[in-house]
Amino acid sequence: MEKVKTGNYRWVVCALLFFATTINYIDRQVIGLLKPTLEKEFHWTEADYGYIVMVFAGMYALGYVLFGSFIDKVGSKIGYGVSVLVWSIAAILHAFVKGTVGFGFVRGLLGLAESGNFPAGVKAVAEWFPKRERALATGIFNSGTSIGAVIAPIIVPWLLGLYGWQEAFVITGAIGFIWLIFWWIFYEIPTKQKRLKQPELDYILSDNEAIEENPVKLKWGQLLRLKQTWVFIVGKVLTDPIWWFFLFWLPSYFADTFALDLTKPSLQLAVVYAATTLGSIGGGYLSSYFIKIGWPVLKARKTTLLIVAIVVTPIFLVRMMDDIWVVVGIISLVTAAHQAWSANIFTIVSDMFPKNAVSTVVGIGGMSGSIASTLFPIFVGTLLAYYKGLGNITAGYNILFIISGCAYFLAWAIIQLLTRNMKPIENLNP
Repeated sequence: MEKVKTGNYRWVVCALLFFATTINYIDRQVIGLLKPTLEKEFHWTEADYGYIVMVFAGMYALGYVLFGSFIDKVGSKIGYGVSVLVWSIAAILHAFVKGTVGFGFVRGLLGLAESGNFPAGVKAVAEWFPKRERALATGIFNSGTSIGAVIAPIIVPWLLGLYGWQEAFVITGAIGFIWLIFWWIFYEIPTKQKRLKQPELDYILSDNEAIEENPVKLKWGQLLRLKQTWVFIVGKVLTDPIWWFFLFWLPSYFADTFALDLTKPSLQLAVVYAATTLGSIGGGYLSSYFIKIGWPVLKARKTTLLIVAIVVTPIFLVRMMDDIWVVVGIISLVTAAHQAWSANIFTIVSDMFPKNAVSTVVGIGGMSGSIASTLFPIFVGTLLAYYKGLGNITAGYNILFIISGCAYFLAWAIIQLLTRNMKPIENLNP
């Protein structure tokens, strides 16, 4: 337990990570919100738009690996800075392209650079927080995904109406440059941060984990031979596709099932995405609380993951509900639970690996989850098209909800098997 005043500079770092993640999700959503306008401007077909989305997803998966290794090699300050710089430039470049191929190129560059957000963020949390606070800190910065999902539908249509679609890309993309100024001024690893007082530095280092002054590069093969790496891969591969399903198909589900008018602001969708913020922070707080009362770190994380898997199960009841607000309540609970899962599965990496491997492992697992998330929509689209042809598309959604409810239990069971007698890795050398 923390008995004395240690200072709060580490939470300034957490705030920087939160704002970067919020900007990340705003920038990636702009094109979706401008889709009707861009379809008219460039005469896009659904296939054209699908191509652009697939380029983003594919490059996002590749970027996880490239940036994961890059950040471990150059350090979190430079690595995160490069990621935000490149994705901000890519976001602005959307305003200057002239066709589908151009959008595919800048979208790919955006996906490549945006993938650096989580490897850098998780590494920074490992550098700045003791294990007892890491899940909470990760939950707070991960909640930026939810805030970004809520803010973008508000500011992008406003910018479109006030200035035009080009300016919407330029203005939202430029926000990253403002963040970069604060990052460069206020971020440094704790042992080099002059603004940090000694009591807080001692608290940060209370787990007796070294902070590497000279980052090194680790090989994939070395990490893939470790069960600890596969804990994170399993946790991402089996659950990331569920999150992307809710992110991209939820509006269509409400439109198809409850005739929700998507041309108007949707309070229902706003409630769902706002709830994910509470899940992210709450999930991080819960496992951190377990550690503070004396639980072993891995037991605290796995117990929280099991609670999350249980909380997801009400999704099975959606098929029986006729009231849209009851469904909104259930889905809000489930999406909040996913974000609680995400906060803890990211934190497990920093629990199990030394700091010089964190970004690389997050990159490997993130790439795996992104590939699964790219392939799962093929199944979703095929399934829904089949049932739509039968005149019962709701049945297709119900099958997907059942899959969603089972995925977290399956992931937890595999993680439980992998972590028998597992101990943190104390040192990794290239």
